[in-house]
Amino acid sequence: MTEHADVVVVGGGHNALVAATYLARAGLRTVVLERLDTTGGAAVSVEPWAGVPARLSRYSYLVSLMPEALCADLGLDLDLRSRPTASFSPTLRDGVADGLLVESTPGAATAESFLRLTGDESAYTSWERFYDEVAGLAEVVAPTFLQPLPRASRLREDAETATWDAIVEQPLGHTIEERFHDDLVRGVVATDALIGTFASLNDPSLIQNRCFLYHLAGNGTGEWRVPVGGMGAVTGELARAATHAGAQLRTGCTVTSIRSDDDGAQVVFAGPDGETTIDCDWVLCGAAPAVLDELVGREVRTKPSGAQLKINLLVDRLPQLASGMDPETAFAGTLHLGESYSELETAHAEAAGGSVPTRMPGETYCHTLTDPSILGPDLAASGAHTLTYFGLHTPSELFADDPEGQTILAVDRAIAEMDQHLAEPLASVLAHDPDGRPCIEAKNPLDIEAALNMPGGHIFHGDLAWPWLSGSEEAVTPAERWGVATAHPRVLMCGSGARRGGAVSGIAGHNAAHAVLDFIQP
Repeated sequence: MTEHADVVVVGGGHNALVAATYLARAGLRTVVLERLDTTGGAAVSVEPWAGVPARLSRYSYLVSLMPEALCADLGLDLDLRSRPTASFSPTLRDGVADGLLVESTPGAATAESFLRLTGDESAYTSWERFYDEVAGLAEVVAPTFLQPLPRASRLREDAETATWDAIVEQPLGHTIEERFHDDLVRGVVATDALIGTFASLNDPSLIQNRCFLYHLAGNGTGEWRVPVGGMGAVTGELARAATHAGAQLRTGCTVTSIRSDDDGAQVVFAGPDGETTIDCDWVLCGAAPAVLDELVGREVRTKPSGAQLKINLLVDRLPQLASGMDPETAFAGTLHLGESYSELETAHAEAAGGSVPTRMPGETYCHTLTDPSILGPDLAASGAHTLTYFGLHTPSELFADDPEGQTILAVDRAIAEMDQHLAEPLASVLAHDPDGRPCIEAKNPLDIEAALNMPGGHIFHGDLAWPWLSGSEEAVTPAERWGVATAHPRVLMCGSGARRGGAVSGIAGHNAAHAVLDFIQP
């Protein structure tokens, strides 16, 4: 069976839904093909434990990079809430339990926490100065995300030279070591460079710098917000917008090949009605570049490797901390575990050597402190809470030979890292399902690959690129100008593998759609 469309979007993740909305609004016959039985990709909500009314964000879990201008343009009805705590980083020094508190709006409590931890009145001043400088760079870069790629030279002219050099030109580790002296403070700064990125802070490739910039550039503020209703509410609203615009969303459709030439393309997929071919003018690929290689019959480039461990938990109540910090303050923001600068570097070296880190670095937060709506009313009233853990430096290769055993080991070490900062073991407050099973699930990179067809479980589909053109780069076609080009003129990237992909942002979908519109409506 052969059909016809103007545009076929391969994959039904959040970027695909954004692209489909813009293209359908422009009057193009747009078909989205999703392999799974629901759209949303990694940004979905599920009830992982039978008989337990807790609907968690299974994979992606916070929103930062999605521009407010994009949400307004698409008419999205979303409630993205700020967290009262930015982070709490517990520490144990000389047998004394304490920690570093950073409020979302830093005030006296943050300043006092820095002084107590470091004994240095200048430590907090250095922190404020550094993040003011980073915010200045973000204000220069963030407005360009929904525009054709700017030249690096133009952005450098608009940014402070010293800040540009510190974030863009030299390994981030050098900057952190120069600007901060306390090991824990250094680590709290460094973690934003390592979310979904396996690297030393001094990696000469600067992939850690690119990750750092993206994580702190969203909307010019870098604030990570809680989606009310969970990530499924975000993609549910995007699906509504796409359908309302006239896009056709088809689930249970596995694309098996893409053929294209200068005049158009053909997409073949296996769906509920058997094998179907769609002749179209354009293909937008929301899948990873390595998956696109397979679909077009090209030799697959080097397979990426993800490096994160996601653990979802439900607790009967929040555990008490050994430091005496109020759990509702500590868990409301990012709770850094094993993430001092030296611990991060040691963990990276161990993982690069083929071992699960002895001291697992990771971060935890409690969604339900900001948004209890993801729990059933009775469960919420009982005092139960969700905990989300995102572990670093766990590359997919660590799990290849013994996925179950290595995952159990990594989870045990992650919990042990938390337990050393608690006044009671996490197991003592862990909730159980009606059959007595603990409410905990873990997803290593190979689990993510199997579930979402993300090669290597890499959440960004590959290493992030700078969101601009270098001096030597050409950008002739609309696809090149918008950062969504592939080797095939009629096939564009619209997912995390695009030039400004990564995270839940919708930016890549917006840019791919506008590249198509620029082609047909110059």
